[in-house]
Order: sequence, then structure tokens, then C-alpha cells
Amino acid sequence: MTLIELNNISKVFPGATTPSVDDVHLEIDEGELLCLLGPSGCGKSTTLRMIAGLETPTSGKISIRDRTVDDVATGTRIAAEHRNLGLVFQNYALWPHLTVRENVGFGPMMQRLTKTERTHRVVEALRTLGITAYGARYPSELSGGQQQRVSIARTLAAQPSVMLLDEPLSNLDARLRLEMRAEFQRIHRELGVTMVFVTHDQWEAMTMATRIVVMNEGRIAQTGTPLEIYQRPVSRFVAEFMGSPPINMIELTNGVDSSAIQAITRWLDTQAMAAASVGIRPESLNFTREATSVPISAVALPVTVTAVVPTGGTWIIETTDGVQKIFGNTTEQPDIRPGEQLTAWAFSGDMHAFDSEGDRLTTLPDFAPQRATVGQSI
Repeated sequence: MTLIELNNISKVFPGATTPSVDDVHLEIDEGELLCLLGPSGCGKSTTLRMIAGLETPTSGKISIRDRTVDDVATGTRIAAEHRNLGLVFQNYALWPHLTVRENVGFGPMMQRLTKTERTHRVVEALRTLGITAYGARYPSELSGGQQQRVSIARTLAAQPSVMLLDEPLSNLDARLRLEMRAEFQRIHRELGVTMVFVTHDQWEAMTMATRIVVMNEGRIAQTGTPLEIYQRPVSRFVAEFMGSPPINMIELTNGVDSSAIQAITRWLDTQAMAAASVGIRPESLNFTREATSVPISAVALPVTVTAVVPTGGTWIIETTDGVQKIFGNTTEQPDIRPGEQLTAWAFSGDMHAFDSEGDRLTTLPDFAPQRATVGQSI
């Protein structure tokens, strides 16, 4: 069931020559954990703030539970405090002179609930976030992770229909981010509350969201599940934005020739397809010393190893085809050395071909992506 609907929403800030958000249409279902993902300046935070009522659209209409909260054409506008939405900011925004218990109880107090009901909500919110023991402390006496938990508990205590989170983990260190990702997933799973969060961190989106909306230059570039976005990017922008190490993008129309380009061009000819570029994700690449062992359905690229870089739990294999760098990624330590001549190969279903406008060519065989086995191939 659609909970929030944005119809042709645009936002042009005073003095700007281009819109920050440009003709966005989006439906958010009840119970979703939806992520607005994109680079800085793509319009994701502005979109969230318009849903919250903190920014006014220049054009378009926003509805929450079939109730119009913004409609530029009719002049309809419902104030932020009357939209029953909970906001969690990256800077926590806690009252420094109030205790944790008082901060969490602020929303229920503004809702004019009875003291008994306020107490019940505060107790439940503190218990849900595991911070009951900190109820009498002040924000200055808490760590960053604890303050973020208080901020979330304060939002939950108000029992909003939707939680809106603007880069809620950006101020935390790596370990705390990991803990809070799991915390958001647990809250979503146990309480079923609808969440919409903004981030520029692709892994945060991939590990938390049930659906991702990738934005670029004020527009929606692609909407889908994390795996759909990663495995079937609809454009070169989405393909290059998602993934670390980033996707290998082989340019086919810039006049430069290499063994990799020749191999891919021959393969495209068998598909009767003309592409401007082809992308191969690092983890989709296999490496072997025996070119004859490459499967018949795969595309083989002769390469030279330039470096093997350990990153902890994975290894990045840096190679070159004589013109550009081509990266592989594996979870098994590879038995290869810089300077070795190898054959890199990938299954046809793991190739991403794009036209000169950067749009995906959809005539490729749609095989299920298969993870490379670099360590076993060498």
C-alpha cells in the first residue's frame, strides 16, 4: 500500500539556474526501508526535506496516507509539525539541558498525552534502543553512538507514521556505523515502521534498504532492490556509482585499441550489437594462466598483473591490457605476482553494455551473475 506519493515534484532555490530536484515522481510503500542514494548535490536531502515539510516544492504534489500535504497548484500546504513524521538528523539535535529521559519524552509531551502514557512511551523507547540505563544522563555524558540511539528513541516515542533519516550515521566511526546499521534493521523488522533515509554511502544503502532510489542531478536515475541496482544498472552512471572497487569500464569508441577492446568488440559482433562502452565488475572477473580453460560462453581478456593489494578480507588484483587498468576482486588469496601474463574472463551475463548516451543495452543474454573464483583459477 502506497504511504507517501510524490507527483512531479521540483525544487528551484532562489537565485539558482537549475533545479535541485527536477520533476520527481516516487511512491513509497508502507513498511518499506527506502534509501535515497546519490552523490553530493543530487537532490536527495532536498527531497527528504520536502517530504518532511521543511522545504516547500516549487511545483508538484506530495501526499501522505492519501492526505495532500503539499500541492503547489492549489496552494495546499500542511506544516511539518502536523504531518506525523519523525526526523532523525546526522547531528542528533538533542536538548543539552534535558536528560535522556526528558529528551525522549519531549515528543509525547508536545502531543499532550497523559503522564502515564508519556512514561509508557519513554520506557518502551529506551528499552527498544537498549539505553534504559542512561535515562538520567545528559547528552554531554554520552558517546556519539549513544546520542544517536537517544535521537532515534525520541523519534520512536512520538510514534510517527514514517521515520525520515538524513545521513544518520555520517558522524559515527566505522564500528559504530556497523552497529547502528544493524540497529535500524532490527527496529524496522520488529516494529514495521516505514523508514526513508538519505545517504551517499552505497554500502550503507546496500546493507540496510529494502529498496534504493538512486538520484543524479535532481532526477531519479534508477529505482529497485539493492541487488537489482547492483546487478542490472540501467545506465552507466548507476553502474559506475555503485561498487567498490568501481566497475571496470572499457571504452570502445575513443580511438584507442587494446587486447581487451579487441576481445570485447569481437564478442559484441557475435551479439549483433554496437556499444560505446562495456562494464565488468571486479568480482565478476576470473583469472587463469591457461587460456584454454576459459568457458565457451565467457569473454576472455589478455592482461598483465601490475599489483596485488590486500585490503583485509579481500584482495584487489590490478592488471592492465596495455591501455587501461582492469581490476579484479577476490575473497581468496591469489597465487599470482606482478608481471605475470594472465587471461581475465567473465561470463556474458556479467557484462554491462552501454550506448553513447550512457543507457544500458538490454539485448545481452540475461544470465544470473556468477561470482568469480580468482583464487581457485590460479
